Amino acid sequence: MIKLSEIQKPIAKELEIFEDKFKESMRSSVPLLDRITHYIVKRKGKQMRPMFVFFSAGLCGGISEATYRGAALVELLHTATLVHDDVVDNANVRRGFFSVNALWKNKIAVLVGDFLLAKGLSLSIRNDDFGLLKIVTEAVEQMSEGELLQIEKARRLDIEESIYFEVIRQKTASLIASCCACGAASAGADRHIVEQMRNFGEKVGIAFQIKDDLFDFGVDDVGKPLGNDIKEKKITLPLIYALQQTGRSQKRHIINLVKNHNENDQKVKEVIEFVKTSGGMEYATTKMQAYQQEAFDILADFPESAYRNGLEQLVKYTTERNK
Repeated sequence: MIKLSEIQKPIAKELEIFEDKFKESMRSSVPLLDRITHYIVKRKGKQMRPMFVFFSAGLCGGISEATYRGAALVELLHTATLVHDDVVDNANVRRGFFSVNALWKNKIAVLVGDFLLAKGLSLSIRNDDFGLLKIVTEAVEQMSEGELLQIEKARRLDIEESIYFEVIRQKTASLIASCCACGAASAGADRHIVEQMRNFGEKVGIAFQIKDDLFDFGVDDVGKPLGNDIKEKKITLPLIYALQQTGRSQKRHIINLVKNHNENDQKVKEVIEFVKTSGGMEYATTKMQAYQQEAFDILADFPESAYRNGLEQLVKYTTERNK
């Protein structure tokens, strides 16, 4: 499978410049804040979101100064939501590092999230990037709504497929959609093209989340069943489909395991096996591939280029990655 570093090559120089600009956008005169933001930058992820911004801009007219600000805005607002998420989830680890709240406690973590949010807003307002700000703030609004919708529906543990797709469209896909729309808007593309790229990003985001959900029915490095979603009482597409294929008593039994025995590894394993034997994995994989194809179809409307090729490879990466 192709590595992200290979996919990045056409925009490697831009990503390098972006790193410095992003660090600069987080700068503060408060030493504690500077220490924490430096820590956040040091443990950053795979840079997939900035890649979507830069490739989309290249595809839709060209990378400009506004593109760098668009990528920084997405990263600032997304990082703010992650810092807050870790507080809400009481999570001590993110991407293999201690979370901000684990090292500096909840009060400071919430304030750091607020600071990053404010930095993103001021970066946009200072440069009159109101179009970019509108795109990204709409995504953050949807992410919050998606999270709350999931919490509300999770109480009943009997989620319909349509609700599942609404949750992941808001929670995950809206952010990747905003990256692609931001890239297009920063390149001066018209409203129709910006919407086309937003739609493309949404398809990729949905496929990405289904892939994530499929991982949960595998095993970890030591061969132990994963089932983290089951342990958190999250009902995802493979399980939704499997529950639809079974009788009432079996359905009640499986929902009871998820609801009341989700800490028991043997019971979690039973749920995973149920999903596998009911065709849940195959069904979710087929759905994921359908969304991937829809994303490819949108890209086919654009002329061939290194940027289009980069986006095509990114789409493949999201569905073929192994972690």
